[in-house]
Amino acid sequence: MNTDVITPEGYAKLQQELDQLWRKDRPEVTKIVQWAASLGDRSENADYKYNKGRLREIDRRVRFLRKRLEALRVVEYNSVQEGKAFFGAWVTLVDDEDNTLCFRIVGADEIYGQNDYASVNSPIAKVCIGKRVGDDVIVTTSESKKYWEIESIDYRVRKS
Repeated sequence: MNTDVITPEGYAKLQQELDQLWRKDRPEVTKIVQWAASLGDRSENADYKYNKGRLREIDRRVRFLRKRLEALRVVEYNSVQEGKAFFGAWVTLVDDEDNTLCFRIVGADEIYGQNDYASVNSPIAKVCIGKRVGDDVIVTTSESKKYWEIESIDYRVRKS
């Protein structure tokens, strides 16, 4: 699967971050830099140095987000997906000891800060793609091999 995919919710979150940085954070930091620069000697001005660095960080992130949002393809839910695990699905797995694991298959840009999201490129997501409830999956990593059964597949958006 193409790694430049994202859910509509993930795209909106990245767009919101870009808007926050560009419309709110950057103007605020720019004002602080201008104020600190007006005080004179910049070589020993901690406010100037810190906020100038912060401004560079914001600009770097804005450039990244603009390029990334341009490259991403939003994948909407389609009713054809129902009953099988595909991109955007919440998948619940259960093992022989009744341990459960629930995660959503999402794009690589969406997993940060989300413990219950798995990248479409991850071993666990790859083995679940195209499977149905009741199917067995074997998740192989460099450390181990784990056997699971798909208990449920759901495409409803959940609140984080």
